[in-house]
Amino acid sequence: MERFDIAVIGTGPAGLEAAITAKVRNKSVLLLGSKGSSDKVEKAHSIQNYLGLPNIPGDKMAQTFLDHAASMGVEITEDKVNAVYSMGSYFALQCHGGDYEASSVIVAAGMSAMKPFPGEMENLGRGVSYCATCDAALYKGKTAIILAYSAADEEEAEFLAERAEKVFYLPQYEYAGNLGGNIEVHDGIKATSIEMADGQAVLNAESDTFKADGIFILREQIAPSQLVPGLTMDGNHIKVDRSMATNIKGLFACGDITGTPYQYIKAAGEGNVAALSAVSYLNELKKN
Repeated sequence: MERFDIAVIGTGPAGLEAAITAKVRNKSVLLLGSKGSSDKVEKAHSIQNYLGLPNIPGDKMAQTFLDHAASMGVEITEDKVNAVYSMGSYFALQCHGGDYEASSVIVAAGMSAMKPFPGEMENLGRGVSYCATCDAALYKGKTAIILAYSAADEEEAEFLAERAEKVFYLPQYEYAGNLGGNIEVHDGIKATSIEMADGQAVLNAESDTFKADGIFILREQIAPSQLVPGLTMDGNHIKVDRSMATNIKGLFACGDITGTPYQYIKAAGEGNVAALSAVSYLNELKKN
């Protein structure tokens, strides 16, 4: 398996800047995220305080960022990261589309407004998971619940249904699909909590209760504390020092995920610092 010098998670201003800086420093870069960059940037009406880009609409700024990255040879691997594990001298990244390795990691995944359900964190790995394709093989002849937040998750449901006996699909978006067979769609269900009872995973909703062998929550983002085991947090943010270093050696973070102010120019600046720090870390590795 190819081992990249630096893996960057997130394609907003922080992640793109980190990837560009790492590329300038002649490092191999794995950039994971959406090819459409940040929704937060794209939907902004007008940005007034980004140096060199005065009064620019958000969609134009996002495209400018992407064009810059492409001109530097930065490629985006459109994949969702489920977990990052420190293996000592390198990191293993578990993603929906496969597994990757990198000597250093920069987390620039932004902040999610979604809060975990009561019982979600307590039962993570004990009936609750974030990747149906990753765990599909474990559900042969079993039942599963998918709490989906995007039409893209329908493909994941179909993959799981090829192995599972039955899949309850609960779209949390405007559903217009045609899932069928052993996939039972329940539209308009608002989940409230998760628990384990009598060996089964239970999803409680305002109007109903669903029971299965496991529950998959397919959010676009995973809480940082669950994404990287052992990561020190500062409230809902990743705790970093001025070099953007976390408590895990070789792992850095930047952008909104490190705290306020939530500003594009601040995010890009931190992306630059994180990449330079990762490069310094890699240079130290070579000496040892």
